[in-house]
Amino acid sequence: MSRAGQADIRVSEIFGPTIQGEGVLIGLPTVFVRTGGCDFRCSWCDSLHAVDSSFRDTWRPMSVNEIWQEIVELSGGKPVMVSLSGGNPAIQPLGGVIKRGHEAGYKFALETQGSVARAWFADLDVLVLSPKPPSSGMDTDWHTIDLCLEMAGDKPETVLKIVVFDETDYAYAKTVAAHYPHLPVYLQPGNHTPPPADDHDAFIDIDGVTDRMLWLVARVVEDRWFEARVLPQLHVMLWGNKRGV
Repeated sequence: MSRAGQADIRVSEIFGPTIQGEGVLIGLPTVFVRTGGCDFRCSWCDSLHAVDSSFRDTWRPMSVNEIWQEIVELSGGKPVMVSLSGGNPAIQPLGGVIKRGHEAGYKFALETQGSVARAWFADLDVLVLSPKPPSSGMDTDWHTIDLCLEMAGDKPETVLKIVVFDETDYAYAKTVAAHYPHLPVYLQPGNHTPPPADDHDAFIDIDGVTDRMLWLVARVVEDRWFEARVLPQLHVMLWGNKRGV
């Protein structure tokens, strides 16, 4: 327990403001709170420093107040979008951070694979559900994703974001979209050269990611899947897999 008597939140890093690099909020100035720990282990994970338990000694147990003070310091006290990411941020007790921020005019977005549902999803401004495709090596629990949507209700703007590496992933994305036809769909070409977890400046094959983006655009157009939006990872294009930007 923290000094304030609240459950500690495991934090891998807090950084920003910088731009959101992907999905529905791409390009928006954002402060990032990246939590530590995940109930998945995707084969192509690009944030192992926030996932792999071998890095747990680098994760800080922080109270709501400690996290909030760091957000305020980074943002200069001016309300900004705060992205709750991970790992899987849904496994952390983040409801108090959201409540504290909303009182000061901040907004909150969360991205999760939909494997854990929380009542405080209803307090978010944006909920990004990103179920993992076959290339990740993970399975999809449709019941739990349904429960995430039930918990969120109609309060946050809720969207789907699917990473696509190949034809099998593309077919999976179509299946997800068919399950939830009322939700906007964002497709993201996979970043296939994740860095070692301790290498902040690891090389990334931008040409390979660009080729996958071009293939995905052509695939969507060929299919006449005009409801889907295909977006790159803008931060990868600008900074590769460097952390903290």
